[in-house]
Parts: sequence; structure tokens; C-alpha cells
Amino acid sequence: MTRVKRGYTARRRRKKIRLFASTFKGAHSRFTRTTTQQRMRALVSSHRDRSRKKRDFRRLWITRINAVTREDRLFYSYSLFIHNLYKRQLLLNRKILVQIALSNKNCFDIISNKIFNQKNTNQIKES
Repeated sequence: MTRVKRGYTARRRRKKIRLFASTFKGAHSRFTRTTTQQRMRALVSSHRDRSRKKRDFRRLWITRINAVTREDRLFYSYSLFIHNLYKRQLLLNRKILVQIALSNKNCFDIISNKIFNQKNTNQIKES
């Protein structure tokens, strides 16, 4: 069997890993074994945190909507607001609602008043 010299292939593989880890500190950017370990760790973290980011933003939007809905009325919360939104078939997602609340408070108040008033008029008609 002929002798296989792997210098070029191995060097190319290590160079690719070093380029990825070039911004890491200390041995994490210099030694091949630690760079490969740190690279795997970094890729795992980035994969995990992509879904984590979505979760965190949703929590932020919910908190902001809750804060804005509680400003004007007593006993009115985020859960009631969203429930009434779905009842009235106003399909606005949380991200858009927060953008409306932050940029144009009057528009958000109009939306919430419309939902709130329709809810009250329906209860009066039923009784």
C-alpha cells in the first residue's frame, strides 16, 4: 500500500477551525484541540440561543402590552386584552401591538377602547 501524506488536508482543516476561533481568547484561539472544543461549544450555544431569542422577545412584548393595558383601567390585564382581541377577530400579533403602543399611544387606546366597549355592550344586551 502506498504512503498517504495528509499534510495539506489536515492543515486546511485546522486552518478553517482557526479562522472560526480567531477572535477567541488565549489558548482557545491557538491550540488545535481547544479550538475544536470551543468551536463545538460556540455552535451549540448559537443553536440554542436562536430559539431562546424568540422566547425572550415574546416575553418582552407580553410584558410591554400588559404594562400599557394596565395604565388606563383598573382590573384590565394582558390576558383579558388578548382574549377580547381574538373574540373580535382582530388579528394583530404581539410584536405589532407593541410597536403601535410605543409609537402611537392614541391608536393603541382606540383599539383597546373599541374592544372594551364592544365587550360591555354585548354584556348589556345579554342581560
